[in-house]
Amino acid sequence: MSQLAPKSTYQLVALPGDGIGSEVMAAARTLLEVIAPKLGVTFAVDEIPCGGKYYLDHGKLRDWPEGSEEKCAAADAVLLGAVGWSGPDGAPVMMADGKMAGWSPVIGNRMKLDLYANIRPVKCLQGMKHGISGKFSAVWGPENVDMVIVRENTEGLYSGIGELGTDRATDTRVITRRASERVIRTAFELSRARGHGAPGDGKKRVTCIAKHNVLQGCRLFVSVFKEVAKAYPDIEAELAIVDAFAMFVLTQPERYDVCVTTNMFGDIVTDLGSVLQGGMGMAVGCNVGDDHAMFEPIHGSAPPLAGKDKANPMAMILATGEALGWLGARYGDERLTRGKRAIDAAVSELVAAGAPLTGDIGGSAGSKAVAAAVRAAVGNALQ
Repeated sequence: MSQLAPKSTYQLVALPGDGIGSEVMAAARTLLEVIAPKLGVTFAVDEIPCGGKYYLDHGKLRDWPEGSEEKCAAADAVLLGAVGWSGPDGAPVMMADGKMAGWSPVIGNRMKLDLYANIRPVKCLQGMKHGISGKFSAVWGPENVDMVIVRENTEGLYSGIGELGTDRATDTRVITRRASERVIRTAFELSRARGHGAPGDGKKRVTCIAKHNVLQGCRLFVSVFKEVAKAYPDIEAELAIVDAFAMFVLTQPERYDVCVTTNMFGDIVTDLGSVLQGGMGMAVGCNVGDDHAMFEPIHGSAPPLAGKDKANPMAMILATGEALGWLGARYGDERLTRGKRAIDAAVSELVAAGAPLTGDIGGSAGSKAVAAAVRAAVGNALQ
């Protein structure tokens, strides 16, 4: 990532999407409006409608307006809410080309902006009540759960190559040396930058998650992993078969520092890992390339919750903090880095206090009340 000079105004694109996406995006935008003057910067936000409902409402022609790709490419960073909508039959809305309506702002942006690393922090904040077995209990904290899962973001089974027939369907999984090497290198650099290592033993460690005992693409991924690891002798490199990892990440989360894997495996294990941090209402996805980045909560659009003030805005708020952190590093702007720290601290403060929190993490507050509490805490921190 090239180092640029700080700016007085940062251009952001906001993609609210479907369902609760628009609600959590409103929380993010209001937060930015509050903190911008305290940081001494301006955020110029261009909000672009998109997703499955947009596709249905606009003649089933596009899932976002003409020119949206160019606006995302020109922005300093992109914020994404959530996409996905159901048609009258209850099935997900699909476009004529067979892609999900909402593909363009999500997977399309990842590929066209070359956002090759999907970086997902998995950290259990002190006092968080996770919902394993549907019973809320505060068992873990950052001393047990503090890892990052890095997912290759541009190829694999999500390459969009395949065909659907009456009796047979195929999805072609593409794994290349170039894509594997850069995302694996990102994982090692993250482990080095984090410094503190795995919670259990303090070791800097990168775990490669694959199915190399069966799949050819994984064999290439593992081969590249071993090559890249040689350049990082200060970091322990280990391999984990994906199905075994799915067990150990829940039973021994303190072992993991940074994990790296292919696209679909990463999609699955990060949702699994989110259970350790309180669920997907707390989980953030950072889609990062060399010159562009897009930040999102990993929860879906949850149409049944839309308009009911029940959505957890924390993940979108934390994603906004990650965007500020990325911009702060890219532009050498400590003001934005300070903003990220204030957002992280505010969320941690609310979780530790146990209120106000939404129902998905054991609270009883509405989405708007939680967002307002975060804004107030951030504002106090930035006085």
